Amino acid sequence: MKLIIDTDPGVDDAMAIALAHAMPEIDLIGLTACFGNTFVSQSSRNARYICDLLGFAVPVAEGASLPYGETDYVPSANVHGPEGLGNIETISQIGKNIDESAAAFLVRMAAEHKGELVVCAVAPLTNIADALALDPAFASNVKELVIMGGAYQHNGNITPYAEANIFHDAKAADAVFAADIPIKMIGLDATMLTLLTPHDFHELALHAPKIGGFIEHISKFYLEFYRSVGVMTGCPMHDATAVLACTHPENFTFEEVGLRVVLDGKEIGQTIADDTRPRVQVAVSVAGKWAVDLFKERIVSLG
Repeated sequence: MKLIIDTDPGVDDAMAIALAHAMPEIDLIGLTACFGNTFVSQSSRNARYICDLLGFAVPVAEGASLPYGETDYVPSANVHGPEGLGNIETISQIGKNIDESAAAFLVRMAAEHKGELVVCAVAPLTNIADALALDPAFASNVKELVIMGGAYQHNGNITPYAEANIFHDAKAADAVFAADIPIKMIGLDATMLTLLTPHDFHELALHAPKIGGFIEHISKFYLEFYRSVGVMTGCPMHDATAVLACTHPENFTFEEVGLRVVLDGKEIGQTIADDTRPRVQVAVSVAGKWAVDLFKERIVSLG
């Protein structure tokens, strides 16, 4: 499977990139960076840093810096840390982004690998909306768009109504759900069933000191945030769950429904059913223990 991850690293993004690298089923051909957990320049820097740590090189294309129609953006430093990777305060600039925007790179790769490319979008959907606007054929050229975002039957995690990735650019997300593109939405209904405990992170560090140790280190800040909001047992592996949906959809339960995004008022960012929209596959459950166990197995294989 040829895969591009659209990302805003982010603690759980780092875990998702590591997992994709460790999955023999995946040929990771690039990363596109968006604002979200961090400013976009931090997102692309973190993506390159993570790839270097993992010991592989792929193109990193920097994309959107702001949500549609906005002139300012404040990242989620309280969730992921001021630089995006937990308590790490200094992150080296390793390598350079390619001289191509995220949207242009997505469009080009989808055309070059028509019917083969899966895009796993684990950030606000601005880069995806930009790709659709740049070339409407992007929608038919990609094999599938797998989104980590949304809350269908579950409460939101940034407001009572909205999941963070959708909330951070509701207009872009709504444009994506309006497009005729094969979509799987892996939202909080599924990802909140995939909790990694401090013991899980300790095991990763024990059996894979380099990569597992890095993941355990950056997880501490993330775990503390979840404890602060009442999730006492662990933290969900949101973005890594979406990667698993790319390769093992049979372990998810899906409901087919059209979706729109609320664009104003207190419910802005909420993903709700709309029968007038193209139907997408919404994950309403996942085999949580299987997901956690496979994630740990694959990360340990990296050493």
